[in-house]
Amino acid sequence: MHPILHENIARINRRQLFGRTASGIGAAALASLMKRDADASESAVPGSTGLPGIPHHAAKAKRVVVLWQGGGPSHVDLFDDKPVLRDMATKDIPDSVRGNTRLSTMSSGYGKWPCVPAIKPHANYAACGMRMSTMLPDIGALADEICLVRSLHTEAVNHAPGVTFFLTGSQVPGRPSMGAWLAYGLGSETEELPTFVVMTSSDKGKTCGQLFYDYYWGSGFLPSRLQGVRFRNTGDPVPYLANPPGVSETARRLLLDDIAAMSRAHLEDYGDPEIDTRISQYEMAFRMQTSVPELVDFSDESAATLERYGPNVQIKGTFTNNCLVARRLLERGTRFVQLMHSGWDQHNNLFTQLEKQCIDTQAPSAALVHDLKERGMLDDTLVIWGGEFGRTPFGQGDPAKPTGRDHFGKAFSWWLAGGGVKPGFVYDSTDTKENLQNSSVTF
Repeated sequence: MHPILHENIARINRRQLFGRTASGIGAAALASLMKRDADASESAVPGSTGLPGIPHHAAKAKRVVVLWQGGGPSHVDLFDDKPVLRDMATKDIPDSVRGNTRLSTMSSGYGKWPCVPAIKPHANYAACGMRMSTMLPDIGALADEICLVRSLHTEAVNHAPGVTFFLTGSQVPGRPSMGAWLAYGLGSETEELPTFVVMTSSDKGKTCGQLFYDYYWGSGFLPSRLQGVRFRNTGDPVPYLANPPGVSETARRLLLDDIAAMSRAHLEDYGDPEIDTRISQYEMAFRMQTSVPELVDFSDESAATLERYGPNVQIKGTFTNNCLVARRLLERGTRFVQLMHSGWDQHNNLFTQLEKQCIDTQAPSAALVHDLKERGMLDDTLVIWGGEFGRTPFGQGDPAKPTGRDHFGKAFSWWLAGGGVKPGFVYDSTDTKENLQNSSVTF
């Protein structure tokens, strides 16, 4: 019998089981869905707090950092130079190429789809000669370390469903996020910091931003202790870490011990797994009173490191600051860090704001990869950079003078680094098979 199922059965008698079905039958069903063979427990990794028998073999990636670029970065302008678009600038994309591509309501009713080539030149970078925009010089300099995937696609044409799909596996909210799954399967490497941390940032006023919903880092039907802990971008990263005036650390410890004793008694009566979560989170919060202030204190970072990240590195709530905090989290044992930065939704200001967005984000993204490599952590850390979809190869707005690009899910690009991915490599193309079959002109 799976340990989770056995534990819940031991705690709950028949009356409690049927009287409290949400924490009784629901917990039993969840445990049965997640059960593993009994023999697998013998092969559990020593010291692991995750599932017995997981991982099944030596994994290359022990931790993950997701650099989520909310809004849909334009792969056409950044990662996939298309000479045909330059040759056909201002001309409509042929119907034979556009086919039945799903578009948002902002473009689906257009009668014209004028080709708009990349707004800035592209160049070949590093020894591998990877081609990308000159707006990404620092990422380009690390081209020998990254794998550029140009063949991603999605059904979603609106932001929230697109983000939800990539972070939870479904366009409909409610499923566990990938950070929660990783925390569930592999457990924690530290007791001083959360296993799964989320930080958000936004360049408000520069370009259109998106909302960050809690279910982007939620635990779904998994225990809530596995959901991401969101660090705030103003004030203390986590609320209420500091003791109230007049309350000493000793007094806080005694208070928590009393609360834990009452919670355990309540747990014996009700068997609710969320009570376990409450106990563990109180203890984590107490330990974080020491670990978090040290985490966000950059006084031990060299001047060269701070300069590498950029001028905003000391400004809380910026993407730059969050990138450095992410590296410090990873080297202290946090397994999954999710940075969510909005501002890539350039419908009406592509020509004025895309480059500014790159200036704000590309140097710290590259600095994070550089730092991980310098510290010998890149080989076992998977870095993921991407958004929910790309942008259309045709312009939006006035057909005679387009000002932006619409959402485009048919094909777009992400890049990855470390964690066993093939470095200095470009995988596939944004030219879809449908396009290749229906036209000799590809985009």
